[in-house]
Amino acid sequence: MNRDDALEFVSKNHRAVLVTRRTDDGLQTSPITVGIDEDGYVVISSRETAYKVRNLRRDPRATLCVFNNGFYGDWIQIDGTADLISQPHAMERLIDYYRRISGEHPDWDDYRRAMVEDKRLIIRISIDRVGPTRVG
Repeated sequence: MNRDDALEFVSKNHRAVLVTRRTDDGLQTSPITVGIDEDGYVVISSRETAYKVRNLRRDPRATLCVFNNGFYGDWIQIDGTADLISQPHAMERLIDYYRRISGEHPDWDDYRRAMVEDKRLIIRISIDRVGPTRVG
């Protein structure tokens, strides 16, 4: 498993669990939807007020377990560093995120309004390490 394998897998499989670090050194997990952006980063949409966002602002280390839509079967782990992009800079990236995962939205103006109202941002995670490198 290498970076190119991870890009391919995440571009086709969008369900994942994100692991971040809490202030007490514990781990916080979040079920999320992931995609890949044009620069080869894993991307996630989140609200500014979410625990994962607070955790990543303090400690940008992130781990993802991405699995196929059937849950059982193929999966990968990605370790990387998060970069958070807030509004208004996030809007075009949020649109790209939606398109890559779900296709065209029926009302982009409504989508844009919802992203602002929800205080949505983009979390970009570098792909620094990928596994598993062996099975069994």
